[in-house]
Amino acid sequence: MSRHQELLSDPSSENGIIRRYDAEAIAKYYRIRPWLYIWRTLTVVWVFGTFFFSLLWDKWTNRTEKNKQKRASQLRQLLTHLGPTFIKVGQALSTRPDLIRKDFLDELIKLQDQLPPFDNQIAFAIIESELNCSVDEAYREISPHPVAAASLGQVYRAVLHTGEEVAVKVQRPNLRPMLALDLFLMRCAAQRFGRWLPLNLGHDLTLIVDEFGAKLFEEIDYVNEGHNAEKFATNFRNDPEVKVPAIYWQYSSHKVLTLEWINGYKLTDTEKIRSAGIDPNEIVKIGVTSGLRQLLEHGFFHADPHPGNLFATPDGRMAYIDFGMMDQLEEEAKETIASAVVQLINQDYEALAEDFVKLGFLTPDTDIKPIIPALEKVWGNAIGQSVGNFNFKTITDEFSELMYDYPFRVPAKFALIIRSLITQEGLALSLDPNFKIVEVAYPYVARRLLRGESPQLRRRLLEVLFKDGKFQWQRLENMIAIARSDKKFDLLPTAQLGLQYLISDEGRYLRRQLLLALTEDDRLHTEEVQRLWVLIKDEINPQQLWQAALNTFRELSVSGVAALVPTVNTLR
Repeated sequence: MSRHQELLSDPSSENGIIRRYDAEAIAKYYRIRPWLYIWRTLTVVWVFGTFFFSLLWDKWTNRTEKNKQKRASQLRQLLTHLGPTFIKVGQALSTRPDLIRKDFLDELIKLQDQLPPFDNQIAFAIIESELNCSVDEAYREISPHPVAAASLGQVYRAVLHTGEEVAVKVQRPNLRPMLALDLFLMRCAAQRFGRWLPLNLGHDLTLIVDEFGAKLFEEIDYVNEGHNAEKFATNFRNDPEVKVPAIYWQYSSHKVLTLEWINGYKLTDTEKIRSAGIDPNEIVKIGVTSGLRQLLEHGFFHADPHPGNLFATPDGRMAYIDFGMMDQLEEEAKETIASAVVQLINQDYEALAEDFVKLGFLTPDTDIKPIIPALEKVWGNAIGQSVGNFNFKTITDEFSELMYDYPFRVPAKFALIIRSLITQEGLALSLDPNFKIVEVAYPYVARRLLRGESPQLRRRLLEVLFKDGKFQWQRLENMIAIARSDKKFDLLPTAQLGLQYLISDEGRYLRRQLLLALTEDDRLHTEEVQRLWVLIKDEINPQQLWQAALNTFRELSVSGVAALVPTVNTLR
């Protein structure tokens, strides 16, 4: 091991960059050792220089259109050739329609995080060094060769001495110094040339590099990944349809992770899934619903759900593995996403533009008036006349067209979400060619809003149901109808929650508004009420509704309004 590798991989290093990305420490180290990065700089410059010259040559010879697919494929190949850091850059760019041309975007989405495995002797030496014991002492059996290899590590199948079958994940040697060097070069390039690039980032380019570096260093810390897996498992502990592997900490470290072996079928192996007696449509629904729960309930989401990380188990569950790339959403962001989905389906583009401001896609000082017609034109065409025509990939492609005409940007966190959703939709389509993400997503969002289990969600529901001070009867009908399309939706508990809210202090605003809505425009809106009753009467008969009301009053009398529903006067 060279002194360069030793310094950057030794936990006792004075630079302290073994666990977390530290741009200043890395820069300080390399500035006084230019000989360590000169050759890598020349290699990167030569590879990208040749590629950009090819683009210019196409332009000069009027062959840009003819060769655009060839150049997109060439970009993907050169990123793969440059190694782990640049593969990760390509994956990140595949979610940035505001930065990348559509033809390049389509090719980068195909980017496979695959590399040949490294030598077994090196891998076993890493295991022994990290676990402070021999491979035979740690595992009763271990596969002689890796069963999977990727850019950051490789996986062996093993059996513990206690009989448990496990997967052993081993990090590639010298990975940290390799990443540190490439990130240093990227940051230098960002500082020198970032201001000249015509990019709509919304941030200084060096901050983008730093955030990317921090996430990458988190991903290669297997202790961090193990904690992520346990947090994810805790979030889904009461979900019988989701499986998360257990972590064996006795045989894990920062560079070695031993976890429960998952027997299952890759979601792309549709024939094996069907032959096992598993309904692919049910697996699709589990995947999409669990993805939505991650985003809208827990806020802690799996940001890399590619086919190698998701399995259908023989008992019909969805199994997640590889928790290196995770992220956390704030409560307000979760609520705004739910609101934005409803605004999109309701085709309320003004409210949708306002949600984009809240989410950071537009700056607060942006004049949204000229953007509203553009959103309506692009997404109105994409959605069409039917909710079932909604396709997330189509919507993303259409949205990318707006990036160059309006001041949209994609916040880094939402780049991960977009990548996650596109990947999940692609997997779902591989199982069910007729799959429409909205057929699962919108009933879930509608159900969440209608149940209004938190003051924030109740506030979002009111924002959806009232527009310009008027109650939107049709929206409520649509939400109930779509929520009922999910067989798991039980309307009675939702009605009881609604009654609890309506008669609480917090519900005073809604009580007043509903009375106004019933007598709006100097007429009694019995027709709208009748339509709602027809919609729900098969599930809720008067006796059930009366019993729900009695239960509500009984609970209120015992526990008190304040304890059951928080008093919030935000919409007064």
